[in-house]
Amino acid sequence: MSEPSNPARTAVVLGGSHAGMLAARALSGFADRVVVIERDVLPDGPAPRRGLPQARHAHMLWSGGVRAVEELLPGVTGALRDAGARRSPVTTDMVVLGPRGWFRRWPESHHVILAGRDLLDATIRARVLADERIELLAGTEATGLVGDAGAVTGVRVRTRGGTDGRDGSASGPERTVPAALVVDTTGRGSRAAGWLQALGLPAVERREVDPGLAYASRLYLAPEQARSGYPIVNVQPDPRDGRPGRAGFLLPIEDGRWIVTLNGTRGGEPTAENDDFVRFAREELRHPVIGELLERAEPLSDVSYTRATVNRRSYYERMAAWPENFAVLGDALAAYNPLYGHGLSVAAQSAVALRDAVRRHGWGSAGLSRRVQRAVARPAGGAWDLAVGQDVFYPGATENGPTLRDRLLAAYVGRLMLTATGSGRIARRVTDVTSLERGPQVLLTPTVLLAATAGPLRRPLPGPPLTPSERERAGLRAGLE
Repeated sequence: MSEPSNPARTAVVLGGSHAGMLAARALSGFADRVVVIERDVLPDGPAPRRGLPQARHAHMLWSGGVRAVEELLPGVTGALRDAGARRSPVTTDMVVLGPRGWFRRWPESHHVILAGRDLLDATIRARVLADERIELLAGTEATGLVGDAGAVTGVRVRTRGGTDGRDGSASGPERTVPAALVVDTTGRGSRAAGWLQALGLPAVERREVDPGLAYASRLYLAPEQARSGYPIVNVQPDPRDGRPGRAGFLLPIEDGRWIVTLNGTRGGEPTAENDDFVRFAREELRHPVIGELLERAEPLSDVSYTRATVNRRSYYERMAAWPENFAVLGDALAAYNPLYGHGLSVAAQSAVALRDAVRRHGWGSAGLSRRVQRAVARPAGGAWDLAVGQDVFYPGATENGPTLRDRLLAAYVGRLMLTATGSGRIARRVTDVTSLERGPQVLLTPTVLLAATAGPLRRPLPGPPLTPSERERAGLRAGLE
């Protein structure tokens, strides 16, 4: 890498994953050069990498995130679909057992993009790095910020593992990359809070909600007749039953494969054993449909296991003092329980918010970084409320348990979810919010309140709403319910 010749027109993005690449794209219209600093040596195509173990688990990009990515990278959705990614309409192409019953497959209201994380990242990364203004500094670790409590002027970096960074160890002398704006997108492992304190700033307010969730995921080849056009299958827990929350997701992705994630809270966790995966899906979830489907599929991988599922929010936007030229977004700002599938979409919406704030207030303007931090907090905050609204009820999730506000909101949301099983209009309002296309205020309008009071308009479904064709293609017996 050649050092930037004009630091006043240089941006540095820490982290080259999904959030980092989109942030780099967002800044490329304002900076002469955007330098992405990434600890890993990134693969040329869709392949695993050392620093992204969560890529082995299920991911989805909700339509609110799809629109944000498309706004930053026009045509990227088509590129993903050309590479095999699935566009799945919500709730038409979903078989979902919610806390209050099976959802009907209503006409499309929103959609999700389904792909393996490696394919998603590689497609976006290729588009971003095709911009000659964006430069990747791979195999390099950021070790701290340069500047003081008033302004950040750059970042200290060090090469990892010699010249190629492949062995993951830190080596080589530190050097400084000067910049007019530094954006931290280093994820759950972000050290921004400590770096800011080292500059003389106070500690950031933080909140954690830990449902004690463990995740086990495995990749399967679908039965031959079910390798195209098969629906998402999701079995959710019912927090009212007093048992550990157990859930399962089956997501059809590229190349006729299913990625399946099973999870459970304290006392109900899946194991990391290959031989126990199908049993857990069949016997421990509220309905055996996912286990029944897996019995006829071919495993392509071992089980991947993680407990890194804590909801963690850093309220940087509330700090009394904030330095110029620094911002935090993505999982470094707010990391969510992956159960809700919102991390990728929030990162995309935050990158758009970053771009819009710089466009509105001007590159290098006084107070820009604080305005950026407040702007990216909005999409992060909406998804945070969705994530912790249920997780706070699991034993041990918080020190003091759910508040009265938490209980009142949960009771209302539970009533909405029940109503949505038998009302297409309310189902659409709910998916307006879960797709991150509209804020939760749409659930508080008078017509929605009245509908929730009245309850579902149609009787509950007795079992999973798979069509006869879908059952036959997957080899399921007719009487699965």
